[in-house]
Amino acid sequence: MVPYPAQGHVTPMLKLAVLLHARGFHVTFVNNEFNHRRLLRARGAGALDGAPGFRFAAIDDGLPPSDADATQDVPALCHSVRTTCLPRFKALLAKLDEEADADAGAGAGDARRVTCVVADSTMAFAILAARELGLRCATLWTASACGFMGYYHYKHLLDRGLFPLKSEADLSNGHLDTKMDWIPGMPADLRLRDLPSFVRSTDRDDIMFNFFIDVTATMPLASAVILNTFDELDAPLMVAMSALLPPIYTVGPLHLTARNNLPADSPVAGVGSNLWKEQGEALRWLDGRPPRSVVYVNFGSITVMSAEHLLEFAWGLAGSGYAFLL
Repeated sequence: MVPYPAQGHVTPMLKLAVLLHARGFHVTFVNNEFNHRRLLRARGAGALDGAPGFRFAAIDDGLPPSDADATQDVPALCHSVRTTCLPRFKALLAKLDEEADADAGAGAGDARRVTCVVADSTMAFAILAARELGLRCATLWTASACGFMGYYHYKHLLDRGLFPLKSEADLSNGHLDTKMDWIPGMPADLRLRDLPSFVRSTDRDDIMFNFFIDVTATMPLASAVILNTFDELDAPLMVAMSALLPPIYTVGPLHLTARNNLPADSPVAGVGSNLWKEQGEALRWLDGRPPRSVVYVNFGSITVMSAEHLLEFAWGLAGSGYAFLL
């Protein structure tokens, strides 16, 4: 199981991993080496001990060292993942199989060769590796269904001359209000500005724009697509996506699916994914508040916000009349 190396991807992949483990699968959870070290710092020396049938491994992401407690530069990480990780991941798979063969020869009862890869959709190299090696492969799309449809149609923006932007003026001259009523399953009043924001570039070679063209073109090579949503929420989009992808399985929201289906005595119940050390003060404060009395706002792990915008959010929350936690 191979998550993209960011908190919002590691967490749902780990939830899926423990659910599969509870159903009898043997799991190897593959972080990049950078996050492998972060988990040890954040959660202690035993964070990666795993459990019977559940282990952790790591591969090099090809990037130089960076701030040990911050998310890596996203465009640089995407470029490196796309261009350097395929041979490294194939080498890891070979190493795991060699270890399984050695354990089997020594009479170890828990030896397992790799038979399936579950790859984050943004880790396209893992899908390609599975195909090359004749392994089963499923891919987990951790973002929204509408996000997928936006990214999938990036390539059509080129054909229609909507990307790249002609100049910076297109950010404010009404170009971003161009209607996108031709994307299946999406609202008829969808505008260019509503698509994932990597379309706001004047560079045809923009790393992120091209990264997602590559990602969505590789997903159909998997045997199955797993979505962190549920049918009732995204029914129109499920119909549109089903025409583009292999069989789709909606298993979300994964944090609730894991909470409701993981046995309390599971040996992996305590396995965590937090890349930052948890702050108990906030949890203790929440424990002292009545139910449904707090507004929680999460900007994600990589958002950079100006002091002006943060202050605007804070005053808006204060005006709601509820206690809030940012």
